Amino acid sequence: MSLLPTGHQFAIVPHRFEGLFSAEGVSDVFLTKNLLPGQAVYNRVVVQNEDGTQVEYKIWNSFSSKLAAAIFAHSDNIHIKPGSKVLYLGTACGATISLLSDIVGPSGLVYAVGCSNVSGPDLVNMAAMLTNVIPIIEDPRYPAKYVTLVGMVDVIYSDIAQPDQTKILGLNASHYLKTGGHFVLSFKTNCIDSTQDPESVTRSEVRKLKKEQFNPREQTTLLSEADHYVLIGGYKMTSLKVRMLDAQLQDMSLRTLEV
Repeated sequence: MSLLPTGHQFAIVPHRFEGLFSAEGVSDVFLTKNLLPGQAVYNRVVVQNEDGTQVEYKIWNSFSSKLAAAIFAHSDNIHIKPGSKVLYLGTACGATISLLSDIVGPSGLVYAVGCSNVSGPDLVNMAAMLTNVIPIIEDPRYPAKYVTLVGMVDVIYSDIAQPDQTKILGLNASHYLKTGGHFVLSFKTNCIDSTQDPESVTRSEVRKLKKEQFNPREQTTLLSEADHYVLIGGYKMTSLKVRMLDAQLQDMSLRTLEV
């Protein structure tokens, strides 16, 4: 099964984000090189090169995962690329971990922390096939419990759906996130405070992030998820790094992050 229109030939070209690819003339999907050729869990397409070799790609749309939705919502920079070391905090073990694994590639690493009794075995089974994924079945509220398993990382991707998820992100960052590293925080406002409107909840989360030494630079609304947002930024950033990011972000939604 493919999400690409049938009966057409497509040129596969690099996406603006490293590790991703686009099909020329098709705007509603992007592709990643499949680290597990032949696996039929995801939509995929096999491309034959001019030299006769074949490359298998996975096909993603905005409903594939929340990270994919953020990419389609024109996030300026997800800070995840080939070779990155990523700490994933969440309870799910499906599409997003697979996408992270594809993006960082064989030279990168994904530490996947999840405490769900339901998804734990699935996470272990997935990691048995994906050699760049290390499964950690622990509660992310207690990052010291997996200090012997996780090294310093470039990015933390958090999707926990808990009222205290910003605090959990901060605790993990203090243990594992490099100074000048980055975070991607996916959250649903109703999971944090269902009595407040989404904008108020988001402003509150931004204030919490700043207290934890994060520097939120961008806010993205996920159109495929009701009341779901992504905040992206840096950690313990120098003033020079902040100015460099501001210079890169032109006409972006981060201007709404002032609180």
